[in-house]
Amino acid sequence: MTSTTSKTSLQYLYTYALWLGIFTVFYNLLEGIISILFGVTDDALTLFGFGVNSFIEVISRLGIITMVLRIRSNPDTIKSNFEMTALRITGTSFYLLSAGLLFTAVLNLVTGHKPETTLPGVIIALISIAVMWALVIAKRKVGCLLDSEPILADAN
Repeated sequence: MTSTTSKTSLQYLYTYALWLGIFTVFYNLLEGIISILFGVTDDALTLFGFGVNSFIEVISRLGIITMVLRIRSNPDTIKSNFEMTALRITGTSFYLLSAGLLFTAVLNLVTGHKPETTLPGVIIALISIAVMWALVIAKRKVGCLLDSEPILADAN
């Protein structure tokens, strides 16, 4: 493989990784809005939490997109402040979400509130599983080809 072919191949892989990230952001925004709306209207804590989780994942994906853009244009640069901040916000947000869900779950147990299974929740979960599984496969493939730990971590 020539140097030009190698550079072209790398550019293609980074562009593919970028589009996977962009698709994931838009999908998570849509999933988050729909889940929160149904979570509020159906009084379904799990759907509401699922929607909030989708928005947290958007922050994470924005960090990954920024990283892909940085590496694609200059692979030898270090992580930007935005990437580091996105990672910190993502981690902190997951802890806060977990604490909020735990608190609400305990409150529901104490008050005897019983969750209901909702058809929208089942449909959203099935669609999410299918879409995320396809994204995991695609991101693992591109992450392995680029030997990129952050893309592989994002896939997992």
